[in-house]
Amino acid sequence: MIEVPAELAASQQEYNGEAGRAFVAALPTLTAGFLDRWELTVDGRPMHGVAALVLPVTRRDGTPAALKLQLLDDETAGEPVALRLWDGDGAVRLLDHDPATGTMLLERLDSTRSLAHLPDAHESVLVIAGLLAHLTSFPAPPGLRRLGDIAHRMLERTPRALEQIADPRARRLLTDCAAAVREVADEPGDRLLHWDLHEENVLASTRAPWLAIDPKPLAGDPAFELWPALDNRFDADDVLWRFDALTDTLGLDRPRALAWTYGRLLQNCLWDIEDGRPLDERHYEIAERLRGRPG
Repeated sequence: MIEVPAELAASQQEYNGEAGRAFVAALPTLTAGFLDRWELTVDGRPMHGVAALVLPVTRRDGTPAALKLQLLDDETAGEPVALRLWDGDGAVRLLDHDPATGTMLLERLDSTRSLAHLPDAHESVLVIAGLLAHLTSFPAPPGLRRLGDIAHRMLERTPRALEQIADPRARRLLTDCAAAVREVADEPGDRLLHWDLHEENVLASTRAPWLAIDPKPLAGDPAFELWPALDNRFDADDVLWRFDALTDTLGLDRPRALAWTYGRLLQNCLWDIEDGRPLDERHYEIAERLRGRPG
């Protein structure tokens, strides 16, 4: 019997409410069913993030793997689609998948060695930039979430968010970000995006130095991918170096990259405001450093 980590149960309750509670309650039975169905043996301690339970397992032929169980939703539904298209080229390899539940069997990477363990933050940014340049070279397959739809929904939500905040600094940030998004929303791009490529989502492997995990895929402009690498190990004095390194490696048009980075910032701000949280000081710092960045 698998014991669901308390932290995972708490995060599912916080973010998904009744659906999250139902998912957590079903996890032990669901896990046992897939261990039997795919002939797997658990050979390590359960791991988890905010949304998923991951079990180190061994296949019948002795191959190490990882069983990933998560609540199926708009974000997670595209993960096996993207992983199947990348087919292990720059990302973890998908070994098996259950469409009904979203459960995946993945190749085993080294969970003890993420990019966050690199002592040099610049090296980490360059690794992420290289992975993004490769992963976003793939055209997005049909059926994924689309950045254009996300952008227009953000713009629709912005007036309501502005009504909820009185702080002039926050209002200016939100207004500036929305103005930038309006400039690019009708040309959202068509590449396959990872969306969440931060340091903890890059793991070491025996077949490649670093591989991406946990995509939340959508179809869009690669410029929408930059935010996590700007925010990792936050250093305000390093923001412009990181932005330039990312845009150079991905071959991005800098004005568009600025606009879509402000779009990512708008997304974060809207989530904070709608959840009743104050805006993160890092949001202001990154926006301030990028403001006035020459094209």
